[in-house]
Amino acid sequence: MRRPLALLVNDDGVRSAGIIALREELANDFECIVVAPSREKSGIGKALTIGDVVKVEKLAPQYGVAYSIDGTPADAVLLALHKLLDEKPDITVTGINLGPNLGIDDILNSGTLGAAMEAAIHGIPSMAISYCIAREFNDSVAHQALEDPGLRLAARIARALARMIVDEGMPEDVDVLSINVPDYRSGIKGIRITRPSKKGYPDIHVAREGGYVIARWDLTLYPEDFEDTDVGAVKSGYISLTPLNLSLTPKAQSTKRLERLVELLRCSIGL
Repeated sequence: MRRPLALLVNDDGVRSAGIIALREELANDFECIVVAPSREKSGIGKALTIGDVVKVEKLAPQYGVAYSIDGTPADAVLLALHKLLDEKPDITVTGINLGPNLGIDDILNSGTLGAAMEAAIHGIPSMAISYCIAREFNDSVAHQALEDPGLRLAARIARALARMIVDEGMPEDVDVLSINVPDYRSGIKGIRITRPSKKGYPDIHVAREGGYVIARWDLTLYPEDFEDTDVGAVKSGYISLTPLNLSLTPKAQSTKRLERLVELLRCSIGL
């Protein structure tokens, strides 16, 4: 019997602990193919590489079926769909992002979300999952996080949701699901269906010799917001499930199937 095909993409780099944990977990139910940037491409949104040659390298067998590209996460999706895969994926899962992806700013800026949106534009059910740990860029968290039980929980959530979506379809009017899992060490209280916070970033740049840099990413960078927002939920210790629609226009949204999906997920991961 054919197993469903999952395309896995990220913006932290093809050797990040997040995508390794994701592949290891999803491989229990899916045929997994990883296509991801060769190095970190955070904050690049749905950008494409224009004019330059995007090189593709097939990785050694210990990584499973995996391709490293020197382009963007959205490049990875397009190359996977049109050049590397023999069939259309049943689902695209992006992440596990090491750090939060919350609010409208992140939805527009995140390479993790950008890849999920690119896949959704091409008619593939898509989800982006992020583990909301604090990190400093150019740190070693990409490797250390592999031992974090919260990362493993995020992988289990991704597997459970991916299985449900493949079996039952996406909830009505939902093109992408964005999932944010709080830091495991702070305690996780449950799951909430949320809306994106509309509050923009505060001053996120710090001075460095010659200019300014975004050196650190954590929950303190997100302004406080209502509990029904993704920011409010995660800061209160809840897993946030944010449904996104590519039409970018408001609709009366039925959440009946989404609520059923959440109940199934709670049972599946024991929350």
